[in-house]
Amino acid sequence: MASEPSHPTIAAGDHKGYMEYALEQARLSPPAPTKFCVGAVLVDADKNEILSTGYSMELPGDRPGDPGNTHAEQCCFIKVAERHNLPEERIGEVLPKNTVLYTTMEPCNKRLSGNRTCVERILRLNGAIKAVYVGIKEPETFIGENTGRKRLEDAGVKVVLVDGMEDRILEVSTAGHEKQSK
Repeated sequence: MASEPSHPTIAAGDHKGYMEYALEQARLSPPAPTKFCVGAVLVDADKNEILSTGYSMELPGDRPGDPGNTHAEQCCFIKVAERHNLPEERIGEVLPKNTVLYTTMEPCNKRLSGNRTCVERILRLNGAIKAVYVGIKEPETFIGENTGRKRLEDAGVKVVLVDGMEDRILEVSTAGHEKQSK
């Protein structure tokens, strides 16, 4: 497996900086009318070290023949799993104790494809991810209201909205969608 590219140096606690980097990842996602272009960055908050990055449809999916209906968060987890030669659901064993996730859009709580949701993937790591920083809430385009934030918070995962980038994130997220006339 190819190693991840080198990452920029982002100051500890610079949530906007990390969200900018997640937005760069989202721009790599192929636009399509049936999905969002999302980027994610997994960070060891104690060492201020980027563990992995991901974007929608970056990697092949879990099922044979699945060309890559993978979400950004899932791609982050797959890369950590491959690096440690573990199945994805066991990466909680190797993640640093203060791991945080930055994602341009709140993690999904329902998937029309039937794949495991990103909220389930985070919860399955048994508390390895302490906080999720999100750029925007999931638009109600495909599944209606996303109740994943409440599920994460009920499980003790802090969910924080990083303000100030919503318009730019929404523009990248909906690349390939038909523009709604106002």
